[in-house]
Amino acid sequence: MIQAAAPALPTPVPAPLPLREILPWAVFVGLLAVIALYFVSTEQGAVALFADNYVHEFTHDGRHLLAFPCH
Repeated sequence: MIQAAAPALPTPVPAPLPLREILPWAVFVGLLAVIALYFVSTEQGAVALFADNYVHEFTHDGRHLLAFPCH
């Protein structure tokens, strides 16, 4: 007995993402990354935006993990 071939399924085509939708989110994430890098790398007391050592102590382990000296 001869079997009929299965019907061919259409190949899905991914929809293109417009740059106008991605760009604001990319800028926002980039800004958050720069702010996080500032607090991890340079917020140490000598050039501190905030008084006391709260930010320094909060980011202390991350600073050592990323090889930024702080002692």
